[in-house]
Amino acid sequence: MADTDDLRFQNDQPRIHPSAQLKGVKLGKYAEVGERVILRDVTAGDFTYFERHSEGIYADIGRFCSIASNVRINALEHPMERLTTHKISYRPNEFFRYQGIDNAFRARRQAKRVNIGHDVWIGHGAVIMPAVKIGHGAVIGANAVVTRDVAPYTIVAGNPARLIRPRFSDDVTARLLQLEWWDWPSATIFEAIPDIQSLSIENFLAKWETRGAG
Repeated sequence: MADTDDLRFQNDQPRIHPSAQLKGVKLGKYAEVGERVILRDVTAGDFTYFERHSEGIYADIGRFCSIASNVRINALEHPMERLTTHKISYRPNEFFRYQGIDNAFRARRQAKRVNIGHDVWIGHGAVIMPAVKIGHGAVIGANAVVTRDVAPYTIVAGNPARLIRPRFSDDVTARLLQLEWWDWPSATIFEAIPDIQSLSIENFLAKWETRGAG
């Protein structure tokens, strides 16, 4: 049964603000794209949302990610080894006739995709640099500049972003990664919400580790 056939659920189609610009984008169920968001060659999983004025290119983003306003995912990498870092070297077609885009430079950019796991929270104004991988459950602080991979269930912040602390103990983190709750059917997540709201993480795991996927 589709979610939309079940009265417990809202329409599961992505919600896209009319001012958003999307090209080559694949969105999961219940995904949301806010005002003036710009996405190019991006996949985003179920329930993931982008707040206003965020941008992303060449990125694969998991389910249940919370992306705040003014976030930049896979910020443009300029060719510092060339005579000039200006876009005249890789997009000369914007200034001259008979000069095409530099396809080799574009391929270089495309090869450095950003990979963001499930249930990641990216704070206001954060910048994710090319080729970075962010693990499940991680938290990126506001205005952070992420230049290196981020481990699952850790909190990073600053410029450049540095580890602040893990969200949970190593044991709880391992159990959460084993749980893979983001893959549960929507009906199971619906049932679990009261426990998500009221139980400690340890008690939630104790209750749901053996029944969640069902």
